[in-house]
Amino acid sequence: MAVNALRRTTGAAGAQLVGVGAYRPDLAVDSAGIADRFGRTGEWVRERTGIVSRRFADESESIEVMGAAAASRALDHSGLPAADVDLVIVATCSARSPIPGLAAGIADAVGAGRAAGFDLNAACAGFCYALGVAADTVRAGSARTVLVVGTERMSAWVDPTDLGTSIIFGDGAGAAVVTAADEPGIGPVVWGSDGSAADLIHIPDGGLMHMAGQSVFRWATTEIHPIALQACERAGIRPADLSAIVPHQANLRIINALAAKIGAPDAAVARDVVDAGNTSAASIPMAIDRMLAEGQADPGGLALLVGFGAGLTYAAQVVRLPLRVPAPV
Repeated sequence: MAVNALRRTTGAAGAQLVGVGAYRPDLAVDSAGIADRFGRTGEWVRERTGIVSRRFADESESIEVMGAAAASRALDHSGLPAADVDLVIVATCSARSPIPGLAAGIADAVGAGRAAGFDLNAACAGFCYALGVAADTVRAGSARTVLVVGTERMSAWVDPTDLGTSIIFGDGAGAAVVTAADEPGIGPVVWGSDGSAADLIHIPDGGLMHMAGQSVFRWATTEIHPIALQACERAGIRPADLSAIVPHQANLRIINALAAKIGAPDAAVARDVVDAGNTSAASIPMAIDRMLAEGQADPGGLALLVGFGAGLTYAAQVVRLPLRVPAPV
């Protein structure tokens, strides 16, 4: 007898963020040291980017090593064992080798070696993309606990003779643990792309990064805030309800302009970029970890996450922050 319908799966009513973690390389490089190569000063860099220093990974700090360290800290923060992880999603745009992906290795490194895993590249919007996929996977019933990792070694792709990219990018990793919940704790992701402008940020085959900085700045400061407001609307909240705003840490001027246009004057705004630089897909989870650890954001409060970058890709969602405070990194 023919079966006309698939068996109904038992998904979750919602998904929630229960843990975050970060890894910051040991080597801190101040803006003055980089600016001097171009006949500029550290103050010149700070005025244009807000970046005072950034971290650079050494040869022992691969993107897999950094990602696994951040993932382990996120699991510790969540209080869940690694054996509970069903799926690992790694957001990165700085992997040197396409095969194998990072997810399986990171899963094994943290003790979740039997988990499903895949990598995702949406550049600086990658963490928001991956978090949206994780939440939807949990709600669909395909996984109950998902480890989402953003890990980048952007310094490997920066041309040291290019002023525009040399002063911005840094290295690091951040991670989050997503689990099933009775109530929604991660709102719908609002995402998209504009491939007609993809060449504004790109790495040619065999080359290093090229970025049309002024054009990207104009796009980010004029086109992204409506996406952020739409994410609030789809989550059923007002900007005034937000405890925190966590934009991609691209540039302090972009962050401040975006926060001002969202209209949430009482919300704390992540400014991790000041001493982390632009860490692409790692920047949002790294910033969340710091905000919670340093008391800048309320545990259990609502946070608006906004990612944007090469592609041009963008994504935003509202999340409820974990109830526990992570240990400082």
